[in-house]
Amino acid sequence: MMQTAVLVLNRSYFPVHVTSVKRAFCLMYRGIAKAVDSQYRTFDFQSWAELSAAVHDDTVGLVDKIIVVPRVILLTAYDRLPKREIRFSRLNILIRDNYTCQYCGKKLARGHLNLDHVVPRSHGGRTTWENVVTSCHKCNCFKGGRTPHEAGMRMIKPPYRPSAFPFSLALSRPNIHAAWKPYLNIVDFSYWNAELEP
Repeated sequence: MMQTAVLVLNRSYFPVHVTSVKRAFCLMYRGIAKAVDSQYRTFDFQSWAELSAAVHDDTVGLVDKIIVVPRVILLTAYDRLPKREIRFSRLNILIRDNYTCQYCGKKLARGHLNLDHVVPRSHGGRTTWENVVTSCHKCNCFKGGRTPHEAGMRMIKPPYRPSAFPFSLALSRPNIHAAWKPYLNIVDFSYWNAELEP
């Protein structure tokens, strides 16, 4: 439970990060952040700890009490905005391709997908938005070090550099909590992920 995800908002209630429950509690305890409930009320660590844990599903046990897990926290001093460019990351490629193998069309869980270079690196293909697609393990193994044409495979759609992610695809991520949804209609999810090296 301590490693599950918590949405972090800046002082203007704009999403800027996702962190773990453990880190969220640390930020709250140090006074750097406050918990936000479903009615948009904010709580410091002490007042949050006094909430009744009996009516909540997500709780953690402390030495002397049970405390509710916050799903959204608000930074008390940070007012900057995240970068608007979309980072080239594994997760963002999966989101762009809607968790769907671009060769067979199967929509699968993240653990059953990997990334494929359309033009293999052995043929001079680069690791870019325009040359990397989501692929299931079976299709990736079948394709091997060949181009789709050489392997007799057709792609559902060619890879592209996205300018923004549609809201519906962003919400298809497996770890989106209901408490996050009011804050996500304007967010670019890319800043949450490490950028891939070309």
